[in-house]
Amino acid sequence: MICILLVAGHGTVLETQIKNDDTGLYGHLTGVPKALLPGTGGKKILDFWWETVNTRQLFTEVYLVTNADKYKHYERWATANDFPVENVVNDGSTTLEDRLGAVADLELAIRSRKLQDDIMVIAGDMLCADQNFDIAQVIRFFRSKPGELVIYYELEEGEKSSSRGIVEVCSDTHRITRFLEKPQEGLTKSRLASVVFYCLRGNTLPYLSEFLSLQPQAEDRAFGQFWEWLINEKQLHVFGMKLPTGFQLIGQVGLSDYTKWLTHYSAKQQDKPAQPITCRSYARVGLMGNPSDGFNGKTIAMTISNFWAEVTLVESQTLVLLPHPLNDPTEFGSLQDLFCISRKEGYLGGLRLLQATCKKFYQFCSKQGIALTKQNFTLKYDTNIPRQVGLAGSSAIVSATLKCLMRFYNITDSDLPRPIRANFILNVETDELFITAGLQDRVVQVYEGLVYMDFSKHLMEERGYGEYISMDMSILPPFWLAYLSDPSDSGRIHSNVRQRWLNEEPLVVEAMTRFAELTDQARGET
Repeated sequence: MICILLVAGHGTVLETQIKNDDTGLYGHLTGVPKALLPGTGGKKILDFWWETVNTRQLFTEVYLVTNADKYKHYERWATANDFPVENVVNDGSTTLEDRLGAVADLELAIRSRKLQDDIMVIAGDMLCADQNFDIAQVIRFFRSKPGELVIYYELEEGEKSSSRGIVEVCSDTHRITRFLEKPQEGLTKSRLASVVFYCLRGNTLPYLSEFLSLQPQAEDRAFGQFWEWLINEKQLHVFGMKLPTGFQLIGQVGLSDYTKWLTHYSAKQQDKPAQPITCRSYARVGLMGNPSDGFNGKTIAMTISNFWAEVTLVESQTLVLLPHPLNDPTEFGSLQDLFCISRKEGYLGGLRLLQATCKKFYQFCSKQGIALTKQNFTLKYDTNIPRQVGLAGSSAIVSATLKCLMRFYNITDSDLPRPIRANFILNVETDELFITAGLQDRVVQVYEGLVYMDFSKHLMEERGYGEYISMDMSILPPFWLAYLSDPSDSGRIHSNVRQRWLNEEPLVVEAMTRFAELTDQARGET
């Protein structure tokens, strides 16, 4: 794969305002190209992108396209930063009026260097809020899809969709169904903004020349217009991948916008080693319908704040999962002590739940086209939920771990909606750890409070999750909770129920139907 960094724009507004600034703060930046202005982390903007793509394992060559006016600046930058000077492409333009346009600059590099491989295109003058994202993950996702790739992010509060290229993405296939270049207010509900960060297949490159033949004016040769044409008119398969971070093109912005976003993103970087992230999920009790949740039934359940699982995540150099001193013992007083603890507690502590959740989280984000940042962390957990008494202690640990990971990696509710989150938690336990379980516990731990759940067959088959409705807790009478101090494994009791249900054993089928009816009756009476 080949990477092309585009820095050929003529930033006349920003350059003029820096030159005319009378505060004296920016005099040393007079005449400096946009991509060589200070970025976050104490680096020039272009330095960050060069460090990101400068690896032979990912790219056979990296090219830089600039204009004639700033060519000498980039030539010297290349010499100072071990960038191959022969790979700096000069597009010949000297002013905004005689510019070629971004798509024409890309086509020039491809044509002049006779490139035929897959191409990654990045704007080298683009500020990035988080400089730890994994570009290898972007390439893997691109290669897993039968088409082109457009990177997008979710607009921050205050950013207007009318100033960006907006994409509408199918949540199932990740294909971009529509591309809107700076749409008017109300034209789309999407807040997903495309940035100049794309992957193009070698056999798609001829479309660049075709597009340019239709657009003789440089102002119409922007990537926004190109993607509108390729996606909306040519109907090519183009997929989207989300980066959980913000981007800002310096482009034609003024000095105030540049300093505003630089300050904003720099502050985010400084805030990174913030306080530890601590999240709790609570135990649950099934009030009605249990255990019909696993059998297309209906249930009512509630969380109880007396018992909880708490997970704490702290950023660290390596990824560490800390065993719980009681639930994951690694040191014993004697062989007899090990025997007694193992006989009573078994071998399955909470550490496996942390590990399985992390594995499933990475797998989910990769499949969903969400590129995670290259950050490591240390996870530890604590819980006071009694074991093996049916209070959903295992899923509480998984749920709390997922909350921490979502906050750490800036994964939003739109990335992982609550109904899908409950499915995720269940899949961690059933797919990874082979725990016999249903959705009820996971749903109520995600929604919290008192929840009515309908797992009817048509709902589960049509959309993969049921109907979940929060109810008013104040309608409930006081409850007492009783549980055994030395319980048996509840999983053994439930282990053959599913097979009996699949075999359509009348006793089991009738029981589940009756449980669902009682749940609706209880809901109607509350």
